[in-house]
Amino acid sequence: MERRVVITGMGAVTPIGNNVKEFWEGLKSGKCGIDFIKSFDPSELKAKLAGELKDFDPTVAVDKKEAKRMDKYSVYAMVAAAEAVKSSGIDLESIDHDRFGVMIGSGIGGLCTIEEQAIKMHEKGPSRIAPLFIPMAIGNMAAGNVAIAYDARGTCIDVVTACATSTNCIGEAYRNIKHGYTDYILAGGAEASVCELGIGGFAALKALSTSEDPKRASIPFDKERGGFVMGEGSGVVFMESLESAQARGAKIYAEVVGYGSTCDAHHITSPTVEGPAKAMIAAMNEAGIDKSEVGYINAHGTSTAANDANETAAIKLAFGEELAKKLNISSTKSMTGHLLGATGAVEAIASILAMENSFVPPTIGYKVPDEECDLNYTPNVGVEREIKYSLSNTLGFGGHNAVLCLKKWEG
Repeated sequence: MERRVVITGMGAVTPIGNNVKEFWEGLKSGKCGIDFIKSFDPSELKAKLAGELKDFDPTVAVDKKEAKRMDKYSVYAMVAAAEAVKSSGIDLESIDHDRFGVMIGSGIGGLCTIEEQAIKMHEKGPSRIAPLFIPMAIGNMAAGNVAIAYDARGTCIDVVTACATSTNCIGEAYRNIKHGYTDYILAGGAEASVCELGIGGFAALKALSTSEDPKRASIPFDKERGGFVMGEGSGVVFMESLESAQARGAKIYAEVVGYGSTCDAHHITSPTVEGPAKAMIAAMNEAGIDKSEVGYINAHGTSTAANDANETAAIKLAFGEELAKKLNISSTKSMTGHLLGATGAVEAIASILAMENSFVPPTIGYKVPDEECDLNYTPNVGVEREIKYSLSNTLGFGGHNAVLCLKKWEG
């Protein structure tokens, strides 16, 4: 028997807020979390802006000694997971920990640690490599560390699909609970790639914006867009069956009702129109809804020329021209930058909050319309709208397309 799956806890660490409440306040007000890089000197790089965390305190979930034994991306995941567990109200003493899982991914893993240790090896020799270099750097350790912290002995998986990572993690967690393999899962993603190697690497690929105006750097769907802006952080949700949530009287934030996962099978960095469209259609088909019931799409909206035009065309293909123009669409990357493997989970949380509060967050920094991007991107100012169903789109290098269909919880 298939089970309905709900989200009963959420945690977020983002460039516009270090918890879900702050994140939502930032989204509502159109806060720009992008600025000149502070964590290192970016003067020799072509891209000098990023969405970095501000006033982040890891000790809300991880003590200082423990934090030093983890890469930043794992620390971010630990903080987001702690908030998700707390907001779920779950009594961890009362559950079967063999049926409690973790699906938290990272697109790159401990890139800052890799950079730091490579420099140390080059300057001081291989004998000076840190003993914990490998466990800090590998991409599964956000999931591993969270599982250890909460004694989650069920499935523990790190899905890696570049920018689609955490959407795939939530989608696979949804299917896992839906079909009865696991009862509770902490799902999401974490990323910490704001370092010289990360910024330099994406800049060499000509994927990053070289703007030096923080308010005109991440400008999805604007004709003058010139690349994405790197962000960092984590998003984690606590997922369980509807039956479980209702039995313990939990607050339910939203229901996951559909999931689409496709591959362009075309090019490592150049997207297609058909792949994302098919993922959107698959998510809506699994949800069993008519396309006209979707009110909001949190777009992948990276602010790159190819992505935004292709995603616009994909939305039209999935919904048809007439319905596509009735949707409210926004890219919250205009505020946070692109959190790579964490972006899908953070944007799923944004979609849930939009439904819960009947408010569509804006795409800020939008000035110059593009004839190829001619849908309603909710420019600059958020709007009130009743939203019963929303889609959260994420599209990753390698041709990975992942879409969640989320339903407002109405009790």
